[in-house]
Amino acid sequence: MDPPVVPADRLDGWRRVDETTDRPFAAGPVSVTASTVRYERANRPEPRPFFFASRLRIRPETPPNAALTRLVENRAKVGFRDRLAERDIEAVEPRGERTLAVDDPDATEATLVTFRGRCALDGETVSVEALLAAWEAGPYLLAGGAYPLDADANDARRELLGLVRAVRPD
Repeated sequence: MDPPVVPADRLDGWRRVDETTDRPFAAGPVSVTASTVRYERANRPEPRPFFFASRLRIRPETPPNAALTRLVENRAKVGFRDRLAERDIEAVEPRGERTLAVDDPDATEATLVTFRGRCALDGETVSVEALLAAWEAGPYLLAGGAYPLDADANDARRELLGLVRAVRPD
């Protein structure tokens, strides 16, 4: 299973750093497999902004429904917080949730959650904002990332939201 598509013209200045397929959830006969691609903003100091996009495969295959969508969103939030912790972003707290229109006309609106945390770096604490979006476009898709809350934060937020909106299943 391939990760979702991110249009190359949106990735100027971003470097692909990882592609993985893992099973973030399994309970009895139900499992979720995630195929993920991750990018980092080139030529930026630590903590370097990052972006990811994931395609989920749910087994047994189940048509999207409200209960399944809530489960996907809730599990994604927990998993994303774990991933932020792996990047040394601590004290992560949710800061709001809203819908986000994506570019794919066949997809549902995404649920976008904003988090704030901090990263200790060279004896200094850097505030970080992280965004996570989940939506259904045939498969369930997840996308998001994080960036430091510095003088460039508004541009970084706009750029990250543009990347998230552009993610497509194929």
